[in-house]
Amino acid sequence: MTVEQSHGTEACKRVDDGITRVFQLLGKRWTGQIVAVLVEQQANFAALRRAIPGLSERMLSDRLTELATAGLVVREVDEGPPLRVSYRLTESGAALEPALTELGEWAKVHLPDGPPCTETPRSDA
Repeated sequence: MTVEQSHGTEACKRVDDGITRVFQLLGKRWTGQIVAVLVEQQANFAALRRAIPGLSERMLSDRLTELATAGLVVREVDEGPPLRVSYRLTESGAALEPALTELGEWAKVHLPDGPPCTETPRSDA
């Protein structure tokens, strides 16, 4: 038998609104890796896909759209010929670099080692 307790809303601990918004966007699978690649340099769609093993074209497209909507990524079209589309971080997106670097350093110290980074065959190729 469980006992439910009633208390006022002031007793509930709330997560910081900023942290909530950050993880709603960057906490989605692949989003952090895409931003991390773009921190290094702008990249076209194929280069982003190659840089992140296991990422499908559909998911990459969806995540790039979300990042663009959030104002972190810009899609640039060079009419060519040949036509080229590349993605780069906006000023807001580039401002994530120090936080991502710190998170990477934290992970090296505090998270157990994962499996080595190896290329895995794509099921959507």
